[in-house]
Amino acid sequence: MDITITPQQLSGAVAAIPSKSQAHRLLICAAFADRPTTLYCPDTNRDIEATAECLSALGATVERTAIGYFVSPCKEVSKDATLNCCESGSTLRFLLPIAGALGVNATVLMSGRLPQRPLSPLWEEMERMGCSLSRPTENTISCQGKLRPGHYRIDGGVSSQFITGLMLALSLLEAESRLEITGTVESKPYIEMTRQAMTLFCADPDRPGALPFRSPGELTVEGDWSNSAFFLAAKVLGSDVTVTNLSHTSAQGDRAIAQLLPQLELGCPTISAAHIPDLVPILAVVAGARQGALFTDIHRLRLKETDRVATVSAMLESLGARVETTENTLRVFPAVYHSCAIDAANDHRIAMASAIAATVADGPVTILGAEAVNKSYPKFWEEYRRLGGIL
Repeated sequence: MDITITPQQLSGAVAAIPSKSQAHRLLICAAFADRPTTLYCPDTNRDIEATAECLSALGATVERTAIGYFVSPCKEVSKDATLNCCESGSTLRFLLPIAGALGVNATVLMSGRLPQRPLSPLWEEMERMGCSLSRPTENTISCQGKLRPGHYRIDGGVSSQFITGLMLALSLLEAESRLEITGTVESKPYIEMTRQAMTLFCADPDRPGALPFRSPGELTVEGDWSNSAFFLAAKVLGSDVTVTNLSHTSAQGDRAIAQLLPQLELGCPTISAAHIPDLVPILAVVAGARQGALFTDIHRLRLKETDRVATVSAMLESLGARVETTENTLRVFPAVYHSCAIDAANDHRIAMASAIAATVADGPVTILGAEAVNKSYPKFWEEYRRLGGIL
């Protein structure tokens, strides 16, 4: 689906959709709780649905309701299961070690760019601790065997999702285990989100093995800062947009957008992407439309749904901005955005960032593959149009 946007400032209020990151974690905890859980999560997306379907394949019952999800926990774990992770990195990296902890003979299916995204060193640690992993085809993983209790070690420098997956998996083992995180830890806020989710289910994240989780009965998935960042950025670029349903005490790392946008208004800041890789596409758009910026610690952007160093650069260059990159930096120079066509490259954040850039362009902007937003924000275009966007 290609969409052509006529430049127009947006106006109105938009409620933040439920946090994808928190929804993954709460669904997983609920699937292994002592009684059913009702999750208030009125909006969903492809990634959340992938986790829900995989949990159902493992033996839980995850029902979509008018207000969210009703989760009946696993009474009997499936001996064999096919886990279709679609394009969701979180689903894959959380549920692969969980399948190992449960001793499930799992066939994991992947699509899009997910088969190319890294699984090392999680892969090697799972094999060291009892599982047998293989790649029968490029798009599948076979997981057999069962993780044993013990002392686990994982390098924190590749993905916090590996750490979350092991935190959750170790809680399912029969005996207490220890998780040691080595090296530099990337995206620390997401690890804290996992701790908070486990705490909501009355589990002690520092003492894995204390099952079953105790369901709180009902929970509300908080508003998502990552996807709200696009409309918050629109306000900085001149739109009169208000975003509601956001918690300023949230553990979500992308809450940093509230502090970073004013910095872009004031000058040409240096911004580390180490803990906020998902914000770089929209921050880069704002930087180009204002006074520029230097983004450092960008190496992990190359491992996302696309190589986001390449796709962010291509987006900005299409709009007329100059970009300079090194192995670990991205410099954006100020520019006037021009009419152009931008390939979203099947990346939801590139599609949404391009839409916000279009509000200040000097002519129509066409986004190729605009349906990419379905991965995290299926109603983005509906909201964009409701706020006055001309599609």
